[in-house]
Amino acid sequence: MQTRVDAIPLNPAANPPAATEERTQFTVLGAISFSHLLNDMIQSLILAIYPLLKSGFHLSFAQVGLITLTYQVTASLLQPLVGMAADRRSMPYSLAAGMGFTLCGLLLLAYAPNFPVLLFAAGLVGTGSSIFHPESSRVARMASGGRPGLAQSVFVVGGNFGASLGPLLAAWIIVPHGRGSVAWFALAALLAIVVLVQIGHWYARHAGRVKARARRAPVRELSRGMVLFSLFILTVLIFSKYFYIASISSYYTFYLMHTFGVSVQDAQVHLFVFLAAVAAGVLIGGPLGDKVGRKWVILGSILGVAPFALMLPHANLFWTSVLSVVIGLVLASAFTTIIVFAQELVPGQLGMISGVFYGLAFGMGGLGAALLGKLADLQGIGYVYQLCAWLPLIGVCAILLPDIEKPARR
Repeated sequence: MQTRVDAIPLNPAANPPAATEERTQFTVLGAISFSHLLNDMIQSLILAIYPLLKSGFHLSFAQVGLITLTYQVTASLLQPLVGMAADRRSMPYSLAAGMGFTLCGLLLLAYAPNFPVLLFAAGLVGTGSSIFHPESSRVARMASGGRPGLAQSVFVVGGNFGASLGPLLAAWIIVPHGRGSVAWFALAALLAIVVLVQIGHWYARHAGRVKARARRAPVRELSRGMVLFSLFILTVLIFSKYFYIASISSYYTFYLMHTFGVSVQDAQVHLFVFLAAVAAGVLIGGPLGDKVGRKWVILGSILGVAPFALMLPHANLFWTSVLSVVIGLVLASAFTTIIVFAQELVPGQLGMISGVFYGLAFGMGGLGAALLGKLADLQGIGYVYQLCAWLPLIGVCAILLPDIEKPARR
């Protein structure tokens, strides 16, 4: 089937759902991916300025982990609720509203006078994320044209690329000019709100398509028990992936500074390289799952990264950089595939499933950051990396997943 590129239709009558349903709406995907870039770029500033916050507020590693936990728990707990509400009633403009929470949290982060207010700011940013992700995932699915893996990858890669920009922006702008310069990024939040209002207009015109697709969704020949078991396996894989990711995204700069004596700015550049590799891996995983089957991409992504993860704690600075790129590329390809796999296990509850698994990703990352921060205080940051290196071996559990789709032939 030949994929056509369509702009967001100004006149819905000119493009009735029956004619446009199987076209991949790349303009919509590009807009939602760009919004995701801005959203996660803002959120990644929290991670990127950890060294600045640690010294400015005299924080322990456990308190640094608590910031991540606050942000990611607020994001994870609310996402399933937002998704369930949207399954019952479309909320096209909730995307722009969610970005408003992020904007408020960003401004408060710039001027927080003490640690409790800093935690409240992180919670506001997490709340914005909890509103943004389930509905954005729905928009990506609506615009997929029958290629959900590709659509989720385009959506997620925007977020990952935005997250990778955080360390660079922190190194170039925030570190030289101080924490107050975080407020300048409110302009990015305002731009995202403008884009998301336009996406809301498109979503409002096409909301009926989601319900129509849900009614026509094929019934999987899987028992309820097998569906629940498969969702449990996916949860275990999310745990493995995001606890390991937390060890790098939250503490990689500290690990590099402690182990190799690099400066804060150099460490943030290394973190950018890793996060950029994660973004590239996301873009690969979804389309590959559409073609060869999602189960095998999940298995190869998480288990396949194990040898590189085990080598990382024993490498010098050069090979640490190389291995981090390989780990980012391989491991990141699993997430969009897991999301689409879960959506296809429970096809009639797109918002709830998207919210649950995006929420799990945030929650596991936050819990991992908090626990690993406490462990780093007790045993040292090097010990954390040696312990976490074994987590990708849990990826072997993916072999237990059922084969629920045939690879696409295009």
